[in-house]
Amino acid sequence: MAPTVILLSLLTFIVVLVGGVTTSPPPKQSATTASYHLNYTQASSATGSVRARVKPRTTSTYGNISPAKVSSLPKTVKPTEATTRALQPTEGSTKPLKATTFKPTPATGAPKQTSTTKLLKPTAVKPTLPATKTTTTPVRFNTEDLNENIDKNVERRVWNTKESEEPPVFECPPLGLESLKVKDSQIQASSYKRMGLGPHRGRLNIQSGVEDGDIYDGAWCAEYKDQNQWLQIDAKKLTRFTAVILQGRGSIWSLDYVETFKVQVSNDTIKWKPCMNATEEAVFEGNKDSETPVLAILPEPAVAQYIRINPQTWFKNGTICLRAEIMGCELPDPNNIYPWQAEEGTKDKLDFRHHNYKEMRKLMKSVNEMCPDITRIYSIGKSYMGLKLYVMEISDNPGKHELGEPEFRYVAGMHGNEVLGRELLLNLMEYICQEYKRGNQRIVHLVEETRIHLLPSMNPDGYEMAYKKGSELAGWSLGRFSYEGIDMNHNFADLNTIMWDAIELETDKSKLINHYFPIPEHYTSEEAMVASETRAVIGWMQTIPFVLSANLHGGELVVTYPFDMTKDWAPKEHTPTPDESFFRWLATVYASTNHVMSDPDRRPCHNEDFLRYNNIINGANWHTVPGSMNDFSYLHTNCFEVTVELSCDKFPHASELPIEWESNKESLLVYMEQVHRGIKGVVKDRDTEAGIADAIIKVDDIDHHIRSAFDGDFWRLLNPGDYDVTVTAEGYFPATQSCRVEYEHYPTICDFHLTKTPKQRLREILAKGGKIPKDLQLRLRQLRIRKLRASTKLINRRRASQQRRARGAHN
Repeated sequence: MAPTVILLSLLTFIVVLVGGVTTSPPPKQSATTASYHLNYTQASSATGSVRARVKPRTTSTYGNISPAKVSSLPKTVKPTEATTRALQPTEGSTKPLKATTFKPTPATGAPKQTSTTKLLKPTAVKPTLPATKTTTTPVRFNTEDLNENIDKNVERRVWNTKESEEPPVFECPPLGLESLKVKDSQIQASSYKRMGLGPHRGRLNIQSGVEDGDIYDGAWCAEYKDQNQWLQIDAKKLTRFTAVILQGRGSIWSLDYVETFKVQVSNDTIKWKPCMNATEEAVFEGNKDSETPVLAILPEPAVAQYIRINPQTWFKNGTICLRAEIMGCELPDPNNIYPWQAEEGTKDKLDFRHHNYKEMRKLMKSVNEMCPDITRIYSIGKSYMGLKLYVMEISDNPGKHELGEPEFRYVAGMHGNEVLGRELLLNLMEYICQEYKRGNQRIVHLVEETRIHLLPSMNPDGYEMAYKKGSELAGWSLGRFSYEGIDMNHNFADLNTIMWDAIELETDKSKLINHYFPIPEHYTSEEAMVASETRAVIGWMQTIPFVLSANLHGGELVVTYPFDMTKDWAPKEHTPTPDESFFRWLATVYASTNHVMSDPDRRPCHNEDFLRYNNIINGANWHTVPGSMNDFSYLHTNCFEVTVELSCDKFPHASELPIEWESNKESLLVYMEQVHRGIKGVVKDRDTEAGIADAIIKVDDIDHHIRSAFDGDFWRLLNPGDYDVTVTAEGYFPATQSCRVEYEHYPTICDFHLTKTPKQRLREILAKGGKIPKDLQLRLRQLRIRKLRASTKLINRRRASQQRRARGAHN
């Protein structure tokens, strides 16, 4: 073909592209699908898709990553219909990074602690104009060498040499009032005001409901104000009592606590022996406020079955109210000839104790040395005080993302004083390593088919605060917040509000999106009140294509699932996601296999009876949580995440850890296995067989899409059933196929091969300076003819319409 003809064809093709002619119908969309999409022009002043500004990496692994510098999103970006560009990775490339990455605040100098958190208000949503694209330098999570010493400046800040690093050591463990090991029937009182303030509510750290006067109040309160009132605990067996821990009434409306008290013991509840201090009856100092636990050590241990707390004085403007824990050692029963039958715990040989930061490093190092072929330790950043956020990676090929292998994560210690999740993940590392070496086929399969990431301590600063006080004296909230006073459970970007505002404001629903919501600009600024730990976790989430996760908390026994935030800021309301049914399955999997949660005879922890919900609940239907990690993970990434409240006691005593491990072991394993439910596959270019990054995977009737990873692989969590799945990518024609998900514990493989559009092929050819092949020339000619025919028909219709109007006017 002559050069002139080729030039005319190119010019004509450009006209065709501007005219919007397409050779393939758009993918079908269910009419019943709810609109959870977001209008890009309504998102925020930072509306542009972060994933539209990407830069391919030059390494083939997700390994060796460290946090990158904070960069604000560009103010004016107008994305295309596909929110990100499907970039074909170069040889050995990894997933393109978003323009918004995070780094922790450098821990230089002595930080100043604050007690309040700056609230971020939603910004007004406005249309934006196009702007140039930006790129960032790839970040890498470096393998950590735990043989290195902790930085001396960090050690000096966190562990002041004037203070003891270790918590107080008790001669005997707690009886279990806080952990509910002591049953309600074992607690009695001289009197009580009403049922909600009965003796069964006299448990250390028990929490009341929002309103005083209900059946879930925050202490035992005597009906009378005199020195004859008492709270009595039956240990059921002869016990060597060593100490009493007292706390006032937990209430936001009332201030009640006991200032001094006496202690008596008995073997039959008839004869009572007072605890003596030399020749006088001992009077112990009680509380000076209602929340701080106070320890009273008995001058001499007392052996008995029953113990009484007898208040002597109390807050002058209040009444007799208290919460308590008793420290005591159970004595062996001489009549029991089979003592081993009464032993509780586990047969697993694990390190059951509380690990501070230094001890945690030692344990992780020992696991890595025991199983170097399947483990790797890396850090995703640092806390405000400079402590590293260590992650244990477990995989048969650590440090690399393998094609088709899903990424799973557990996160614990978001609240530093909720420590059970931390210890469970440390035990899980040990257990997987031991069982893998023993050849346990369940564990071997899990390691070989899954890339597991365990973050045992997201808030190490808070943990160290609580650890120094100890399991019984830390109270309910010490260590919950970061050192800056930030509650990380509310610290992630509120994408829910952006989504719901866009749905209300946009009249053209085709302009809405339903996934990978961009982060608002105000949130990414360095002035925003975002914890360095939160920034580190967001960078981690943006870098690794996680599929499934769980956030481990404490203080209740329930599994919650998104959404965690209510619409219209209601205090609580059922607020489901488009994946409600699968989230309910995930929550049920954990709750139904947990020994304590699944016990139908267990009592409520504090002020909610979750047994009536089968121990699972929509997070927003419990209480609204703006800025939760669960909602952020669902709306900003591919990852599904639930929150697991592991125990009534936030900080269980070390003696209770074996029982807690046995209760949660199966739940932790079976939940990880759910990452293999649904469908998985690879989206490839039909011509080159190269993986296509950021392809959009749509499932009919579920209005939430996901994206393919850097090399084209994807995982879509689904319940069993038949699904029509459509894959789209910029520069390619859509493809649809039916995929059946079975009940077995393995995913259905649904691979897709996409064909480039003529526009994309032309771009690539021109970019390489090549000649246009004959088949594309023919395609261009066909498009030109089709465009001319369409234009001719339109012109003829207009002329005919004008002639009819002219004749009508003439007549």
